Amino acid sequence: MTTAPAETAFHIQEPLWKIRLRIAWKGLKQSWALFTENKIGLVGLGIIVFFGLMALAHPILMHTVWEPNIYDPFIGNDPTILQHPSPPSARHLLGTDPVGRDVLSQLMYSTQSEFVLGLLAAIVTVTIATSVGAISAYFGGALDAFFMRLADLINILPFIALLVVLTAFFDFGMIELALLIGILSGFGGTTIIFKAQALTIKVKPYIEAAKVAGGSDLHIIFRHIVPNLMPLAFLNMMFTVTGAIFSEAALSFFGLLNLRMSWGIMINTTQAAGYLLGGWKYWYLIVPPGLAITLLCSAFYLVGRALDEVVNPRLRRR
Repeated sequence: MTTAPAETAFHIQEPLWKIRLRIAWKGLKQSWALFTENKIGLVGLGIIVFFGLMALAHPILMHTVWEPNIYDPFIGNDPTILQHPSPPSARHLLGTDPVGRDVLSQLMYSTQSEFVLGLLAAIVTVTIATSVGAISAYFGGALDAFFMRLADLINILPFIALLVVLTAFFDFGMIELALLIGILSGFGGTTIIFKAQALTIKVKPYIEAAKVAGGSDLHIIFRHIVPNLMPLAFLNMMFTVTGAIFSEAALSFFGLLNLRMSWGIMINTTQAAGYLLGGWKYWYLIVPPGLAITLLCSAFYLVGRALDEVVNPRLRRR
């Protein structure tokens, strides 16, 4: 009696990267479903997308529709307008500032800088905080005591006042400010939060299994502890962006940053020209940058609150 060919004992297994990608995609879809249940998170995300489109639209408008000598955010000036600042019109939808530059062009251009500042500060903060928090939780001892006392020292210092002092003595641009905020936040209170979370991960059974299997300390920290801190890291990025944008606006208002254009610089220009207390007559000089700062900071905060429900199971509605 003939028998069917025996199946091969070993099958070609699916590559590990495909398995991980499929698991990550499934987790992402579940997280997105939880996020969309929170309406304030969707509102915040919509505002962020709106400002993102503004940032992308500015260079397109400058090269296709707007005349550079009129709408350039730095040196533009409309010769048809005899007196500046001028109120909104069909030619200048948000009017012109005291120097004669188009307010809408300045607003859109500054959006690019705010995104770069916020995201860079958030990435630096999270990179430092996750690494330091995981290392402190894993090793403990003198190393942990040093980083925690450093975090306490940074925490007790008033953040904005510290930035004012540093920017008054040193020349800071947008990138330097983002790095400074990221370093101070990364070694500050954010590290304490990540260390507390890392301590709960350190006692998990798979950490002990990794040690028994011969995994090195660095392997365990950066392959098992840090990846499990990523949801918390992404959540804290949202709040760091908010703090960075607000800090830049405050410092630019006082003229302490070496920036060509930002929302804070727009308000500083209005104040320097004497129009800050000009009442509702000059609303187009104050409301656009002030509202932009408020909306974008609020948007990242709302997204962070919604992500908190995704990351923290105790806050979920189901």
